[in-house]
Amino acid sequence: MSPRYRLEILALVAILCFCGLFLFTSSIMGDAEYAGSDTVGSSKVAELAGLSEEDFQPLVPQWEPPSGEIESCLFALQAAIGGIFVGWVFGYWKGQKNRSI
Repeated sequence: MSPRYRLEILALVAILCFCGLFLFTSSIMGDAEYAGSDTVGSSKVAELAGLSEEDFQPLVPQWEPPSGEIESCLFALQAAIGGIFVGWVFGYWKGQKNRSI
């Protein structure tokens, strides 16, 4: 095996192990419900304050999109902007490396 590909193969094995571990633990948990940090954090603060979840009002109100399609669109837009930014940074680094040669 070429030493050039060791890091890539090691990363691939690590990703596959992580996915397998995630699937294994979720099968053990059974009916595990996954919630976002906003939901979990709000319920934990309400629990610590001795309030019911209905009585708890967050300091900063959270906007909820009118439909699931809009929420998915905004999430995809966020991912696209992040991908463009990451691609630009790597392209800039590659251009700087080629320019200095």
